[in-house]
This record gives sequence, C-alpha cells and structure tokens, in this order.
Amino acid sequence: MNTLDRHNTGAEGTRVFVAEGAVDAAPGLLRVGTRGSALAVAQTTTVAEIMAAATGLDVALVIVTTQGDTSRAPLSQLGGTGVFVSTLRDALLAGECDFAVHSLKDLPTGACPGIGIGAIPERADARDALCARDGLTLDALPSGARVGTGSPRRAAQLLARRPDLDVRDLRGNVDTRLGRVGVDLDAVVLACAGLDRLGRSESITERFPLDEAPAAPGQGALAIEVRADDATRSPYAEALAALDHAESRASALAERAVLATLEAGCGAPVGATAHVGEGRLVLRAEVASLDGTQRLVTVEELPWAAGDPEHAQTPQRLGRAVAQRLFEMGAAMIAPLSGTAPGADRPGGSRPDSSLPGAPR
Repeated sequence: MNTLDRHNTGAEGTRVFVAEGAVDAAPGLLRVGTRGSALAVAQTTTVAEIMAAATGLDVALVIVTTQGDTSRAPLSQLGGTGVFVSTLRDALLAGECDFAVHSLKDLPTGACPGIGIGAIPERADARDALCARDGLTLDALPSGARVGTGSPRRAAQLLARRPDLDVRDLRGNVDTRLGRVGVDLDAVVLACAGLDRLGRSESITERFPLDEAPAAPGQGALAIEVRADDATRSPYAEALAALDHAESRASALAERAVLATLEAGCGAPVGATAHVGEGRLVLRAEVASLDGTQRLVTVEELPWAAGDPEHAQTPQRLGRAVAQRLFEMGAAMIAPLSGTAPGADRPGGSRPDSSLPGAPR
C-alpha cells in the first residue's frame, strides 16, 4: 500500500492528495505528476481540484524531481527549459502518473511520441514583474542598479530601456530569488503568474505591459500532458475537457509556433504575446539582440472563433507567418536562431511595428 498525505479536499467529498512516493493506479483515482517546487505544487493543486470536481474522483499529486530542480547551472548549459520536462514525461510514459502538469513556457516545441497536450487551462497574468527594493519601478532604479534574471529575453528588454543597468544571472526558486532583493541585488524580474499563484503579489513593484515587453511564449499558461491513448478515454477526457480554455489554447499555440519556426533556444531573446479580440487572433512578437540595442517587432492577425473547425490550425498558421516576417526583417542577423524563413503566405491584416529601435522604417 502506498501512503498518501492529505493535502486538501475537492468538491463533493472528493480528495486531493500529495503522494509520498510512488502511487499505483487504482479505480476511482487520478494521478497527476508535478515538480516538487512550491510553485509547481500550488498550480498543480488547482488543476487537481478542477479534475476532482469534474470527475468525482480522488486525485493524487505525484512529485517528480527533475534535473532542472537539482542543478544550479544556467539553463542554457543544461539544455534549456526542457530539463524541467523530460523526467515528468518519462514518468507519464512509464505509467507512474496519468497526467503531467507543466508551465507551458518550459515545454519544448517539438512533438513527444506517445504524449500530447490534453488541455491548456485559462491563462494567468502573462506579464513580467519587477520586484525591487524600496518599492522602486524600473525607471526609478538608480544608475548601475543590479537586476537579476536568468532569461536572455528579460535581460535584453531591461537593457533596451535601461542600458545603464548591471544585469546579473539568476537561478533558484521564487523565494530564493526574492530573498536576494535588498541584499546583493536591487531588483529581480519574475513572472507575474508565479508570484500571484504563490501569494507573493505584494513583492511586485511594477508589471511590465505586454506591448512594451512581450513575455516568453506561453508564459502564464499551464500545459496538461496525457498519454495519447488516454486522451479520449473516460475519465481522462472528462478531466481534460473541464480544464481546457479555448482562447488561452489558441493564444499560447500561436506564440509557441513563433518559437518553433524561429527554432529559438533558451538563449535567444524572443518574446511573443497573443490575444483574441473581436473575432480575431492577434499576435505580436519580438526578437532582440542580446545586449538590447536592436529590437525587431511585428504584429499579425487572422479571423478566429472558438470551436470553429475551419480555424483549428489558425494559431499555428499565424505563428509561422509572424516568424516569417521576423526573418524578413533580419531576425537571424541579430539573435541566435536556427530556423529558416518558411514559404507560407502572410495573412491579411499584418502590420509591422517600426516604433522600436532596430525595426525597419
């Protein structure tokens, strides 16, 4: 028998647990794999509660330790954000859990045989947050202020606005990073979604607008992966249907298509943000040089409606078109990208944004 430690209670008497070690499959139980960080457990608990309410089943959180959790090396040296994903996927394929919950921005863009994204829940705040000493905003930081981030994209965006800053590499969990503010750093940049989910919103001194600082593709969204054979089987299908949010899925997939087409690794400063408005899917993306002195931005849009089969591939088409435009603007000349410009036609309604430094005029 496996021992389960009660975490909290779901709706209508169902229970959500954090498991102590491995958990065998059993009737009336769903097992959800997650990393063991406080943020991962918090966001997976929310997912598990929705699953429990939708299916009437108990849900166990199965904690999986990944290489990214144990190493303090920079992500670019470890092989990128995929180091947070591969061990969870191995556990899913081995039958040690029924689902795996990831931060979508950690998920590699390539397909994983035997596994698919079963749901993308409603997205949280996709913006980046400045957490600075003394309540300072980015503009108010003194010249030479030390700002920590582990993201080349965030570093480039910081330097584009404030080239006088001393941007330092940063790793560790949310509390570790926040703990350095006022000690050896003047500020850190983190994702708003993670801070909000952990109840650390009071640490935020500024939320950066997405039209000025596009976030990492998929930031603020979760991905629920499932074995391909289980995606349409009960009770897995019911659990996934309760979680999936059409607009969040379309926006996140469009952003990821930009990343996939550019073939941008974790060392490339690429930001993308999409939203649905007035029956159209609008995507804005940016490629910057590592030092922030050059930025290329473009905006494209296509008609989109939830549930319309004619629009099923619209996010991917839009993302490829935006990436093509960025290649045409010279993105491969200013950032480390491996992709080549696709041959797809650009959609109507495109509007290159030349308002930022480095954009063609």
